[in-house]
Amino acid sequence: MADDRSNVSDKASEIAKNIWLAGLGAYGKAFSEAQDRLDKVSKEPPRLFKELVKKGEELEVEVRDSLASIRKSSTSSVEERIRKVRENFNLNLTSRRVDLVEVNAKLDALTAKVDALTLALTAKKPAAKKPARKSPVRKKKS
Repeated sequence: MADDRSNVSDKASEIAKNIWLAGLGAYGKAFSEAQDRLDKVSKEPPRLFKELVKKGEELEVEVRDSLASIRKSSTSSVEERIRKVRENFNLNLTSRRVDLVEVNAKLDALTAKVDALTLALTAKKPAAKKPARKSPVRKKKS
């Protein structure tokens, strides 16, 4: 029985040792692969850097174009909304200016006609004489 226990103990120790070695091997393999990748990347940094710069430039152009189109569309939509509101309330500045010019022209024409009528009326009528003032009559005392 003691042999059975020592035999089981030896097998357990061997399994534990193998598990430990497998873990250690996995760590060593991962470390080696990481070291290989680091060596590969460190040998070609100029190329990798240039690729990253090129990709960054492409993205920058795309972002700027997108922002420009967004700004343009939002600006034009705001301007379109303002135009519609002005139309709805008859607030178009150009039409209001035209209206004011027309009103001023009509007012000038009316003023000229009133002046002409006033002149015609004053030319036809002689100056009216004011009646003389009569002095009040006093009653005599009787």
